Amino acid sequence: MRDISNNTKAVTCQDAKVFTADTDGTTVDRQGFESVMFVVNSGIEGDTLSGSVKFDFILEESDDDTTFTAVTSSTSVTEGSVDGSGIFLTLDANGETPQTSQIGYIGGKRYARVKIDATGTHSNGTPISIQAILGNPQDSTDA
Repeated sequence: MRDISNNTKAVTCQDAKVFTADTDGTTVDRQGFESVMFVVNSGIEGDTLSGSVKFDFILEESDDDTTFTAVTSSTSVTEGSVDGSGIFLTLDANGETPQTSQIGYIGGKRYARVKIDATGTHSNGTPISIQAILGNPQDSTDA
């Protein structure tokens, strides 16, 4: 029987915790899978978010799991878009949290991750977690 659990693999990239500073997410190895979807969950902000106190979420890719670059081509993503810096989500106003956001990565690199870029002073922080769902396995035993 082939159901969604036999066609996907879930990976935790950031455990749910309060973030106050920049953090590189855990790398996801796409070997054996054609796609990955990152799911960002945020809780209620602990600080007043604004253009100068915010979180940007940057999608990054790598061939070697060492050197990462921002994903800047919208042809490499689904369920959203990226800007010239790889940003696919910005939390910069109260009322934007809590929320769940997602972006799919279908680019050609083996490794991908989400970087949290905190701008300004986050004294109290904001709870955030990031999960990756790998999909389109090349072999059903990969999932």
